Amino acid sequence: MTENAIEMVDVDKWFGDFQVLKGINLTVRTGDRVVVCGPSGSGKSTVVRCINQLEQHQKGVIKVGGVTLDGSAAAQEAIRSEVGMVFQQFNLFPHLSVMENLVLGPMKSRGLSRKEAEARARKYLDRVRIPEQADKRPSQLSGGQQQRVAIARSLCMEPRVMLFDEPTSALDPEMISEVLDVMIELAEEGMTMVVVTHEMGFARKVADQMVFMDAGEIVETGPPAEFFANPKSERCRTFLNQILQH
Repeated sequence: MTENAIEMVDVDKWFGDFQVLKGINLTVRTGDRVVVCGPSGSGKSTVVRCINQLEQHQKGVIKVGGVTLDGSAAAQEAIRSEVGMVFQQFNLFPHLSVMENLVLGPMKSRGLSRKEAEARARKYLDRVRIPEQADKRPSQLSGGQQQRVAIARSLCMEPRVMLFDEPTSALDPEMISEVLDVMIELAEEGMTMVVVTHEMGFARKVADQMVFMDAGEIVETGPPAEFFANPKSERCRTFLNQILQH
């Protein structure tokens, strides 16, 4: 039996009086690639933000790598280094070079020397195919390059799980594929991934499991072949019809 990388059991989350997550149950095994889709405001981003503790859930249980996320500093510390996160907006430090952005985390959280951190940073800049950009500032790069730097920065922490929150939605169309290509390679290498995206071609190619959310609930899950060919719920059918026509 594969170890579970992420377990969510009956997870509820409110923003004030508004319940944004309702009874979420999701298991991601080590090596799984899960794609979460659904209309805007369905709670997709909140799910990944709860997994890496950018948001606190109010009810239910979330475990990452066996650690129960109880809001404690110890739990946060334990999973922050195990879970990489790539956002819509690249969240790079604008005043630092690409190299400085990459070495910061490993030196601070992993205790690497400057030399070790730089060697690791170069390895992952190679990995995302932009080794020549190491000394530039983020503002000197295209959106696609900045997002690849953001992926490399997460990889420098050598996490067990990577979370992607609509990583291509802020990009110009011609830059989307360069980011998706890197993500496809990561998936093929066996990285455990939870990806919130509308890129259904990517989902078909890499997902082990599709998750469709609407109004704070998981409405439907299934392997991609079944999910796309034969969605069970009316809500999922409507969503796929809309998105696949574009």
